[in-house]
Amino acid sequence: MLTIGVDLAAEADRTAVAWLDWSANGARVRDLRIQADDDLIVEAIKIADKAGIDCPLGWPDKFIDFIAAHRAGHVEVPSGIAGINWRRELVLRVTDQVTWELARRPLSVSADYIGHTAMRCAALLAELARQGQPVDRSGTGVVVEVYPAASLKCWGLPHKGYKRSANRGGLAQLVDELQEAAPWLDLGVHEQTCRTSDDAADAVISALIARAASQGLATAPAPHQAHSARSEGWIALPTGPLSELRPTD
Repeated sequence: MLTIGVDLAAEADRTAVAWLDWSANGARVRDLRIQADDDLIVEAIKIADKAGIDCPLGWPDKFIDFIAAHRAGHVEVPSGIAGINWRRELVLRVTDQVTWELARRPLSVSADYIGHTAMRCAALLAELARQGQPVDRSGTGVVVEVYPAASLKCWGLPHKGYKRSANRGGLAQLVDELQEAAPWLDLGVHEQTCRTSDDAADAVISALIARAASQGLATAPAPHQAHSARSEGWIALPTGPLSELRPTD
């Protein structure tokens, strides 16, 4: 089995892709690329059994409705509801609210800078669809939305203080604890890259989450959430320990 992890950014210089080969012995990082452009990402996902993308796959349905109404000049504000409350459903998707309850609050695709990355992601999903790849934002196709920091928290691993060059010590600690928790994960020659690039580390983690999603070991939308998940996207969070990902004979 091959899982792909994509730590997506608005531009290639902060984007990383990881390839994880799974066998009876565990998982091996076959390749790890930083500064990944669109063509590399599309080609990687095309050969994957499952690919985890660290980026919102869609926008809140109610935000889309709000923008459309605003353009038409017919925005209606609910009466008797505090502004922060009715705006919450404009800035947080259904999956964002679920993820907040289970682990931590994601960035808002409609109100935070991550919206730039989501625009790039939308173009990538469109290109995959044009090339015949099954794209379902709820995660049932080859692509699933992932959130490394929240998943690390679910696995009991460091999930804060490892981003950017000022936190290299925190990143090294994360890699140490990841290897301790998953001795069956072989980073090989890419270990040092994971220790110096949080983009690379997040790409590997995204590929691990893709494995969890493929094995039914991650959250999935309930029947009443399925409609919104297909348009807004759905964050797959691990539902068990990291050790469950190791293949069994």
